[in-house]
Order: sequence, then structure tokens, then C-alpha cells
Amino acid sequence: MSKLNYAIIGFGGIAENRIAKEGFALDKARFSELEHARLIAATDLNPARQQAAEALGLKWHASIDALLADPQVQAIFVATNNLTHAAIGAQALKAGKPVIVEKPIATTVEDAKMLNNLAKERQLSLCVDHMMVYNAWNIKAKQMLNAGDLGEVNDSCFHMEFAYGYDPDEAASWRCSKVEEMGGPIGDVASHCFYMAEFIFNQKIRRLAAVYLPKLMKIAAEDGAYVKFELENGVQGSAKVAFSEPRGGLGGTLSNLGFELYGSEAVLRTYGSMFQISGHPGEPVQIRMELDRFDGNPDIIKPSKIANIYQSLIENHAQSVLNNKPLDAEDAVHNLHLCKLAHKSAEQGGIMLDV
Repeated sequence: MSKLNYAIIGFGGIAENRIAKEGFALDKARFSELEHARLIAATDLNPARQQAAEALGLKWHASIDALLADPQVQAIFVATNNLTHAAIGAQALKAGKPVIVEKPIATTVEDAKMLNNLAKERQLSLCVDHMMVYNAWNIKAKQMLNAGDLGEVNDSCFHMEFAYGYDPDEAASWRCSKVEEMGGPIGDVASHCFYMAEFIFNQKIRRLAAVYLPKLMKIAAEDGAYVKFELENGVQGSAKVAFSEPRGGLGGTLSNLGFELYGSEAVLRTYGSMFQISGHPGEPVQIRMELDRFDGNPDIIKPSKIANIYQSLIENHAQSVLNNKPLDAEDAVHNLHLCKLAHKSAEQGGIMLDV
């Protein structure tokens, strides 16, 4: 079967290590090549990134214009800074290239809608890197919920809490200093909690309320937030996000990134499934999931097979292009709107707002 040729715009550390080496399987010692996609080129505003790209066998372009003019490049992965996602995504779409955009799709809802509408008008596939929906444990949790294994579920909690910003260099980074660039725990990680809750329950969030955590850190962004939300079916849930929580160190931090689904018959708990890992050997923490039936002997639940979360997202996008069934990014527009509403609620004392 034919393969779609991709290029990356923005070749920073995440683009190199997560997207290129994992997603496009250029780390050939760990991964086999993708069935429907290959990465052939890259560019970045920083010319010093050329060496890293060429070391992976990629063709380097000196500018975005030159890359988009390359007839061999058929699709684009935008991995630039958040403020430029919409503009560069639009430039690629106008050049006739289907696009994957790193989260968030944009930094304003207006720009997000513009980009999504442009893709629809051009009939080009557009998606955003909401990669955690491809995690095998998260998929298994969704299946178990749908199968009724937990009984009647009336509550859930999704959490991504860690320490980031105590170091001066971290405090100066966009994640801690630029709320307008979707920095801060709400923009950076509550976004993952929102789309994961909607994925697990197959329901949209219709109302939410948020409060900021006590301000203890010397960062421009909020230290953290507690968000209550209500799904379309009336089930409530919460998201706990923070940059202020040490959690003992790396192991405690990564294993804490997960969720709980609270049912009348059992509670399902995941550890490490809300992170950038897939369950491969050698990752910094092993993902696990427990089904607690309240008898003191929780069952350890394992998926039957795993797949790399970045590869799965890229393959899904590539197949949509090859099959002429364009994806839209309505979910990403909605996700950005939820983040904006969480800030609005917190700024107004935690009032409940309709989506």
C-alpha cells in the first residue's frame, strides 16, 4: 500500500524524540517502519537543528516556504511554538497539504475555528495530537466502562500533577510564563484531562467550574487548578492539574498521571496512562491498571496488545488522506474552548459555566 510523505515544521526536542523517532519510527532499533506514513523532511527557525534532522536521514529545508514547495512533501506535522500553530497550519493547508498540529490547535478559539473551517473548505484532513486516546490501557478502560464492568459510574477524576517551575529556567519557559500561549497547568495539561474524559465516556463536557490552587510558586501562570465538569449524560467528573506537586520524584510523578472511574460495583484506576508513553519496555515507568471490587484484592488489568500512541495518531491521519476521508478538528476547537472556560470560571470565583 502507498505511503504518505510527511515533513515536520518545528524540529525541537519533542519533535525529534517523540514525533520523529517514535511517531515516524526513525529510531529503527526500537520500532518498525509505519505502514502508511513516512517522514522525509524538516525545517526549523533555528538552523542549529539541521544537524539533528539530517542525522535521522531527513531532508533539511531552510524555510517553511521551501519545504511547502517541495513536491515530494505530501503532508505536514506542525510542531512549532503554540502561538504559531494556527498561522503555520493555515499556510500548509493553503499549499494543499493535509496537516497534523501539535496540541493546542491554536491559542484563541477564533483562530482554532478559522483553521478547522479552512481544512473543511479545502477538503484536507486536519487533526491535533491528542495522542492519549491511543494508549492501550485507556482504550481498555473505555471498553470496560461500556461493558458495564464497573456497574453504574457516577464520578471520575483525571489528574496530571507534577513539579515544574521551581527551577528558574523552567519558570522562564513558556509553560510557566506565557498563559497567552496556553502555558500553565490548565492550558498545558487540563486539556489532556478534558479530551480523555470525553473519550472514555463518549460524551462531551457540557458544564464546568474551576478554581486555582493556592499561589505558592514564583511563576506567571497559575500553580494549578481543580476543575469540576458535567458530561452530556449528567455524569460528573473532575480534573486535578498542577505544576506545584513534587510527588516524591520521577517515579511517583509519572505513576500518578492517570484517572479513576468510580462505579457502583468497582473502581478502575490507571497509573501512568496520562503521559507520553505507550507501554513499551524501557520506558521510565510501567503503565498499569487496577480493577478494585472492594474485596481487598484488586485485579491487574492488561490490554491484549499495545501500539505506540504517536504512531497510531499518524497512521490514522495518513489513512484518512489515502482513503479520501478527511478528518476535522472539531474536538480540538472544543478542547481549547474548555480551557478558556476553565480560566474564565476561576477568574470569577469558580462559577459553573455552560459550554
